[in-house]
Amino acid sequence: MSDHTAPDTTAYEEEVFEQKQVRLDKRAKLNDLGGLGGGAYPVEVPVTATIPAVRERWEHLTETPDSASGETVGIAGRVVFQRNTGKLCFASLQSGDGTRIQVMISLAGVGEDSLAQYKELVDLGDHLFVRGEVISSRRGELSVMVEEWRIAAKALAPLPNLHSELSEETRVRQRYLDLIVREQARVNVLTRAKTMASLRSTFAEQGFVEVETPMLQTMHGGASARPFVTHSNAFDTELYLRIAPELFLKRAAVGGLERVFEINRNFRNEGADSTHSPEFAMLEAYQAYTDYHGIADLTQTLIQNAALAANAGTEREGSHTVLWADGTLFDLGGEWDRISMYGTLSEAVGREITPSTSVEELQTLADEQGVEVRLPNHGKLVEELWEHFVKDGLTRPTFVMDFPVETSPLTRHHRSIPGVVEKWDLYVRGFELATGYSELVDPVVQRERFVEQAAQAAKGDDEAMRVDEEFLRALEHGMPPSGGMGMGMDRLLMALTGLGIRETILFPLVK
Repeated sequence: MSDHTAPDTTAYEEEVFEQKQVRLDKRAKLNDLGGLGGGAYPVEVPVTATIPAVRERWEHLTETPDSASGETVGIAGRVVFQRNTGKLCFASLQSGDGTRIQVMISLAGVGEDSLAQYKELVDLGDHLFVRGEVISSRRGELSVMVEEWRIAAKALAPLPNLHSELSEETRVRQRYLDLIVREQARVNVLTRAKTMASLRSTFAEQGFVEVETPMLQTMHGGASARPFVTHSNAFDTELYLRIAPELFLKRAAVGGLERVFEINRNFRNEGADSTHSPEFAMLEAYQAYTDYHGIADLTQTLIQNAALAANAGTEREGSHTVLWADGTLFDLGGEWDRISMYGTLSEAVGREITPSTSVEELQTLADEQGVEVRLPNHGKLVEELWEHFVKDGLTRPTFVMDFPVETSPLTRHHRSIPGVVEKWDLYVRGFELATGYSELVDPVVQRERFVEQAAQAAKGDDEAMRVDEEFLRALEHGMPPSGGMGMGMDRLLMALTGLGIRETILFPLVK
């Protein structure tokens, strides 16, 4: 329990309630005044230009105060500042991207009745349409001298204080306020959009085909994770929200789609923290006739191109070095290190750890270090010990190569090291960003792995996979040697922005 007493919000809530009542009265008056262009919520307003376009075209007027363009525009935006005086009122309108422009409503420009109605009916937060000439004010501020105004949408709830930071809870729970108030929130959305476009562009350049696979599945698989369970009334059967698209994308590869990818949602009924969300966006890709080295090359290219896209239009354009929200510069350029899991663990503990190291020896080491492993086997112990000893020391983007076979049931055996599979995890900023494999395409070995997983499930491992006969049937028709990878989109944004996962997801799930 926290030692801090929660702040008393009663006074604030009463103030908001009172403001809402006042605004409801203004809404009613606007709806009664038919001459104001459709009441409080008109169907449309005659916009002829956006605020960013007006600023771009006439920004030069600010160099000559008290000048005029001679052209009239119709613009609309949210009122984020107001100053009402006797015969002249000032307001700042903000567009969706955060661009602002000053508007001036004067007695001479709109008339006595319209000016009085403006003062009475327009509040901070309202969407306002104005038509007038683009000018530069006496102070050199780019402005619109208003000849006509209309409410475009009446805001019944007041805006938060625009000069104070929103709490994290408010930012996450009321993202619409975050987007109105905070530039970084808008930048995050645009960065994500540019990143997604970059990924698709890179895939297109390399001949990949984008597909969509089912989110409702009769059997969960493709990863070790606890699924969400639901029921289909139409089919009268239990269904699972997918934990990964892997098994269906491999079906596509069997069918001849030799370079295939999907960007879509996954759902895992597990914990939520600074790097995990129960619902998250995932990229998976499979490429025939390559291995985990080739798919690592592809992943590095995808991420570095995304960094270039995120930097486009900034002072870092053309650079792979991204700027995090806290001001840190993080370099995603160059060739990334590729290190051995067993080799680096051995160096860290001061003795050789190999795939033949016994469970008893690993468990003793884990006990000495206070590392707890649920349902321990060789692979789980090695991975947990590696995270304990090595992970936090990684600073650059790093591919951690060659994992224990026990923890990677869908991965091909290493071609030269017994007990190891050809798998890597990519670590950036201290967390796992992506994972890649030389894919297991032998249906006989795959069945053996599924049976082993089913045995683990019978022992109580609710993350273990079941035997998927439909997938095995597809694999029996022949899948070419392939490399595959999966990468969390929310985590990619974390690597590009330095933010936590709740900031990179536009509307995260919260209690």
